Amino acid sequence: MGPLAGIKVLDLSRILAGPWATQCLADFGATVWKIEKPGSGDDTRQWGPPWIPDGKGRPTSDSAYFASANRGKLSLAIDFTKPAGQQLIRSLALRADVLIENFKVGTLAKYRLGYDSLKGVNPRLIYCSISAYGQDGPAAAEPGYDAMIQAISGLMSITGVPDGEPGAGPVKVGVAVSDLITGLYASNAIMAALVEREQSGRGEYIDLALLDSQVAALANQALNFLVTGQSPRRRGTAHPNIVPYQAFPTQDSWLMLAVGNDRQFEAFCRVAGRGPLAEDPRFRSNADRVAHREALIPEIEKACRQKTTAAWIRLLAAAGVPCGPINNIAEVFEEPQVKHRKLRFDVAHAKGAQLPLVRQPALFARLAGTADAPPPLLGANTGDVLSDELGLTSDEILSLKGDGTIA
Repeated sequence: MGPLAGIKVLDLSRILAGPWATQCLADFGATVWKIEKPGSGDDTRQWGPPWIPDGKGRPTSDSAYFASANRGKLSLAIDFTKPAGQQLIRSLALRADVLIENFKVGTLAKYRLGYDSLKGVNPRLIYCSISAYGQDGPAAAEPGYDAMIQAISGLMSITGVPDGEPGAGPVKVGVAVSDLITGLYASNAIMAALVEREQSGRGEYIDLALLDSQVAALANQALNFLVTGQSPRRRGTAHPNIVPYQAFPTQDSWLMLAVGNDRQFEAFCRVAGRGPLAEDPRFRSNADRVAHREALIPEIEKACRQKTTAAWIRLLAAAGVPCGPINNIAEVFEEPQVKHRKLRFDVAHAKGAQLPLVRQPALFARLAGTADAPPPLLGANTGDVLSDELGLTSDEILSLKGDGTIA
């Protein structure tokens, strides 16, 4: 049983930020009712290939993308643009602890499903709205996707090959990191509100923006600017505040070297046969190395090219110097540590195949930490939830199906 067992989440979100948040809550034991549009469902069901295979290896109509963010949920296909669908959502909200949505600002209010309407139905409801830019301000009404937020937030300006080098220019991070960060902030805020509700007995409204989340997650780079007034620049794999801390070419591939303190630098120089570098006054402290980065990095590049990546990892690990290979994704799942930690696990999918998934990373000593149910088929749980939670009869459910309110 997970730590959120008994918590009911009404999930009106789509794509990634909201579903990532509710998958986190499902992993921790919450019951998540995922509301989807009849006929098509969450947009990401169609974001393929690749597609989830059936028991015979044939592609189904659900994408791997959808599966990555929707395990452990129950799917209800409800059209809340219809009055009867709106009433179903209000009835579910009465029984829910949490509602999360990521429609454009004001969309749900048109259907009397905004916070101001639903807090009257359920004063204990924790209502989380995720949007691109927040519920107020000059950009509040504008739509936005992850890549736009990576650009506007400044993240792209510090990601990619430095100016003046071949291939220079801004680069999008390889996953939708702004969405994922927002989802994590949302799940944290929701859990904090649940804890506070135990004291006050009252619900809460949470306004969470992708832009706010990504700017907050600029972390040291934001403070580097705020303290100095100078915008950080792209450095490829290099770190703005630590040297040497970047990827170096080796005899056969690449090595990611992460020297975090002076002791580790001395150990690296000793292993690399470059002892004088550790004694050079230009490189004795990290601040010195940052100031003289341009002189030091070519010396380390020369040293790294003398051995294979595997040889460096063996020697530097023995000396306590953090380093590693730059794996592709296939290599990640062959890593002994990844296998030992069982990050990949398989579940039986409703279409007949064993579906590989990636567990959430928190391991509890006593409690379950990852939902072991597969992502749901579209509308697979509509009838059961409406019957069990709202007491609808089979005739009432058939009537709602007949007029297209549910599927």
